[in-house]
Amino acid sequence: MDKGKDFEVKDINLAEQGFRNIEWAEHQMGALLKVRERLEKEKPFKGLKIGLALHVTKETAVLVRTLIAGGADVAITGCNPLSTQDDIAAALAKENVKVWAYQGETKEDYYRYLNQVIAANPNITIDDGCDLVSEIHTKHPQLIQHIIGGAEETTTGVIRLKAMEKDKALKYPIVAVNDANTKHLMDNVIGTGQSTIDGILRATNALIAGKTFVVCGYGECGKGVAKRASGMSANVLITEVDPFRALQAVMDGFRVMPIMEAAKIGDIFVTVTGNKNVIDLQHMGCMLDGALLANAGHFDAEINVNGLKESASSHRKIRPFMDEFTLKNGRKIFILGEGRLINLAAAEGHPSSIMAMSFCNQAMACEFLVKNRGKLQPKVYTLPKEADNEIALLQLEAMGIRIDQLTVEQNKYLHSWNEGT
Repeated sequence: MDKGKDFEVKDINLAEQGFRNIEWAEHQMGALLKVRERLEKEKPFKGLKIGLALHVTKETAVLVRTLIAGGADVAITGCNPLSTQDDIAAALAKENVKVWAYQGETKEDYYRYLNQVIAANPNITIDDGCDLVSEIHTKHPQLIQHIIGGAEETTTGVIRLKAMEKDKALKYPIVAVNDANTKHLMDNVIGTGQSTIDGILRATNALIAGKTFVVCGYGECGKGVAKRASGMSANVLITEVDPFRALQAVMDGFRVMPIMEAAKIGDIFVTVTGNKNVIDLQHMGCMLDGALLANAGHFDAEINVNGLKESASSHRKIRPFMDEFTLKNGRKIFILGEGRLINLAAAEGHPSSIMAMSFCNQAMACEFLVKNRGKLQPKVYTLPKEADNEIALLQLEAMGIRIDQLTVEQNKYLHSWNEGT
């Protein structure tokens, strides 16, 4: 481990490769670079400290550079023990960014690093999963008076934040970045769909075609995974607890059934629910020999891996990101990526062009908080629709795509009521 006054990374000598990977990401993140140009001129974050708990990837590094261009003093750590790209952490350290992260963090280091970011006294927090916000609220409440607000990246974090708001436990405003169309309908559906399959393939090199592929949860992420698996000729089954989402899955052409039934016939399982023990011991006990289990939800609670470790008759690592467990009945099942986010544990996460939109939202969320400083209640907010549309236009521009505009007549028609049949 290499350490300095303001960093702790696995190997600082990986920085040159990190710089090359960040350069490649920037090449695909034109929308975010446009936002960076504007922020660099306006400097809305001058004199402010921004603390981040995000996946430390090449895409996140582009966001960090964008916030710094806007005048911010940035401190960052990871939001998942397996998702850090060590070359990127090294590159950020070389750029004098306060960074504490390495792939394969212990639980102790994970929380120690969160507290290093907190010790930087951030005025704005950017979170992925709500651990940073939760740590501040429970252990460092004295800092809240200096915090303008925060931004949350993912569905799981937004769920936690809304629970905090309902319980009146939330003490500063948070922008639910995940709720923007250019985030959850792009990142969650398209990004998670592709990167989850990518992670499974890198971990196993298994054939998808012809397999019975069980997706647990048919939210935006589940929709993306199911669509990509279907596109690779898998037989896709959906398990759900929400009636409307189950109905959507049926209408989208997928079979829907309870997890206990799906467990008996599935070859590959992916959990994307944001809930706990979605695949539990009773489900694993009736699975086919050789079943592959992966998680694409934020936390590693969706598959009961700890219970499996205690109950299995044997456990061994077959290859990186693939653990074999032999059950008492003699069947073997395989846990991928230790039950953590498979797309970041075994692969590189979402494509850079998808993350450009997510991180445009993050940068604009910070700007929104600064512009509305002192005016917002300690609640969960969404960005204005105008910001969402601006990001969509920036992404279209980056892709070289032009669209039509309403004529004066059309605009008047849409805003009037007196012209009928």
